[in-house]
Amino acid sequence: MRPSVRRRGVRSRLARCLRGLAAAALLLAGGVAAATPAAAAGLTQISNFGSNPGSLNMYSYLPAGLPDNAPLVVALHGCTQSASDYYSNSGWPKYADMYKFAMVFPEQPSSTNPLNKCFDWGTPSDDSRGQGEALSIYQMIQYAETNYHVTPNRIYITGLSAGAGMTSDMLADYPDVFAGGSIDSGPAAQCSTSGITNTNCIAGTTSHTPQQWGDLIRGSDPGYNGPWPRVAVWQGSSDTTVNPAELTYNMDGWTNVWGISQTPSSTQSLTGGTTEKVYNDANGKPAVVTYMVSGMSHGLAVNPGSGTDQCGTSGTYYLNYICSSYYTAKFFGLDQTGPAAPTGLTVTGTTDTSASLSWNAVSGAASYNVYRNGTKVNASALTGTSFTDSGLSAGTSYSYTVAAVDSAGAVGAQSTAVNATTTGTHQGLPAPTGLTVTGTTDTSASLSWNTVSGAASYNVYRNGTKVNASALTGTSFTDSGLSAGTSYSYTVAAVDSAGAVGPQSTAVNATTASAPCFSDNNYNQVAAGRAHQTLGEVYANGSNQDMGLYNTYATHTLQETSPGYYVIADGKC
Repeated sequence: MRPSVRRRGVRSRLARCLRGLAAAALLLAGGVAAATPAAAAGLTQISNFGSNPGSLNMYSYLPAGLPDNAPLVVALHGCTQSASDYYSNSGWPKYADMYKFAMVFPEQPSSTNPLNKCFDWGTPSDDSRGQGEALSIYQMIQYAETNYHVTPNRIYITGLSAGAGMTSDMLADYPDVFAGGSIDSGPAAQCSTSGITNTNCIAGTTSHTPQQWGDLIRGSDPGYNGPWPRVAVWQGSSDTTVNPAELTYNMDGWTNVWGISQTPSSTQSLTGGTTEKVYNDANGKPAVVTYMVSGMSHGLAVNPGSGTDQCGTSGTYYLNYICSSYYTAKFFGLDQTGPAAPTGLTVTGTTDTSASLSWNAVSGAASYNVYRNGTKVNASALTGTSFTDSGLSAGTSYSYTVAAVDSAGAVGAQSTAVNATTTGTHQGLPAPTGLTVTGTTDTSASLSWNTVSGAASYNVYRNGTKVNASALTGTSFTDSGLSAGTSYSYTVAAVDSAGAVGPQSTAVNATTASAPCFSDNNYNQVAAGRAHQTLGEVYANGSNQDMGLYNTYATHTLQETSPGYYVIADGKC
């Protein structure tokens, strides 16, 4: 579906100034950007990509050996930056070369926005489907589909600050176009209708419920009901330009449209003081992932070096913590270099002990792999587009995906999952007994249960949602990344060697401990890494609440409500 084209009139000088002033609040700059030519080595400018109602520039990067049906990544720079600056410092071209995907770098030219070259993520005539800058970016994608032969079901978008704000809007405007996106230090989708001068949308003061944030996304393309893009959100805990609360607002909106919980399915620590929280869809696949980088101010996380997981050039607003482009590329599945994911996977029939499947052929596929509950089940190569899985348990539900394999043996991305339920009455494993809470902290709950005879592994469910990402062969589990002072309900189920999941146990409740509190003067709070100071004023890490002057006479109590996130709790703990 192609949006209608609505040309924009010439902006007045006053409108340009307002946008430039707003950009000062979203200042992102790469110090050397102004001195870097727009057409740096490797970038090609495209002049005639469409009607271009947003008056943007288009640059592309095509790595050597780019195959047909390759993925496409659209990368949006921040204020004061250029396409060349983002190309040179973000690290993205390294992974385009490594994983063979095409890139498009839209650019806000200085002639359009002379002060700070910000994408306009806050004005409906620019950031709505089929209008202004949003339509210009979509036309660049159409150009890439026609001229670079990229695959339409593997198109992704990423952006920094003002570019992240436009990324948020584009994901909401064109959910039928994007398979995924990454919002780096930017506001939530469609937060503003009054331009980027609406500082509430970067100050964390536009507080909505998850339903309200989700409604803003759904309202960007009325009538669209999915599938939705998968979304990553990156944020520095010490960002004083875009409040770290925006990470939560972005997460709330996208988990809401996915219809999944705002409680993470898993949490882990990555390099550079980064906390990753994963929010899985109903099939256990990450739908939304957040990355909070402890101590990082406003900018894009990079990590220069030659390692596979290292990238970028550190400098002003390119901050040396972790290579966000690497983790985002993996989240997008760009490291999967095989054929495209099959479409049309369908259950064609079931018996008490079998499930039959079919799917559409994939160009370039030499064979296919079929996965049941995440485990490959075909013993030999499948050259056709149908398969019957046998030896199943009666009355049991199974999840299936399929992937194409090329002649070199490279396995492509897996298809969307389908569920098949065998006929008959389930005679599987019994529910585990003896489920017990063995301990809690402020962010975790530990469990144990009795062994079930015949069980190959176990699934643990928190508030009805499976939380163990990999198979549990033991009879204990610690669930982490929880909220302090919160009650959770847990059950456990046994899984047999065929992948059949038995009934869940009787539930037990676990209540996490209250969040830890720290009372001290502002000087010591900063020294301990719980706060930071800017121009003599102290702010709590994470919440950025103002704590007063940077000295030993101002004292506050800080409560750590999540790792690296502190709020003022004077008189409360």
